Amino acid sequence: MRAIVVFLAATLCVGAQVLPAPAQTSQDGPHLIPRNGVVVTEPKDDPTPAPMITVPSGTKIPLTLKQGINTKSARPGDPVYAQTAFPITQNNRIVIPAGTFVQGEVRRVVRPGHVKGRAELQMNFTSMIFPNGYTVMLPGAVQNTPGSDNSVKGKEGTIEGPGGKGKDAATVATTTVTGAGIGAIASGGKGAGIGAGVGGVLGLATVLLTRGPEVQLGTGASVEMVLESNIELDPAKIHKPVNSD
Repeated sequence: MRAIVVFLAATLCVGAQVLPAPAQTSQDGPHLIPRNGVVVTEPKDDPTPAPMITVPSGTKIPLTLKQGINTKSARPGDPVYAQTAFPITQNNRIVIPAGTFVQGEVRRVVRPGHVKGRAELQMNFTSMIFPNGYTVMLPGAVQNTPGSDNSVKGKEGTIEGPGGKGKDAATVATTTVTGAGIGAIASGGKGAGIGAGVGGVLGLATVLLTRGPEVQLGTGASVEMVLESNIELDPAKIHKPVNSD
């Protein structure tokens, strides 16, 4: 009988050693209890967000217009639509990808005069929409219009059309020569002088009734935008996949 009791006690001791220890939990997260008894804590994600990316004031961003604009038909308040034509990088990383949408509006329109005064167009850019929908407000102005006959003046980025003096002079000269030819045919040498005078007057009248060149920026025209102040970008949202929750 005593031998049976000793045997049962020994069996219970061995079973207690074989059974695994109960899993422990804590506020730090679940623990894994391997067979060797060593506690291993599962790694947790770093809750610290990545710092914001600052794109500094003065950064130049090349754009391509998605619709044409000209001073003959444009009105203040008209929308302006464009896309970035080249990626902007910082620390060997793209922060503004090519194809990012940029929206703005026309601020001021001045048509060219009949005798003097060039056409003027002022527009600014107000927002930037990344391909995944992430939207950033911005203050952007026109810095340049590469490939066009226009010029840009002032820090507000006013686009000024080309002058029309050469064209006016050519108009007067052409009508003068034409008038002289007609007069010569009609009345000889004397008629040539009269015809030239009439042609000159006609050319001058044409100049007085005709406006100078308009500012014209067609679809696909290049516009260089400059940031007027720093903008802050969230790196987690810049590289967020399209249509991702």
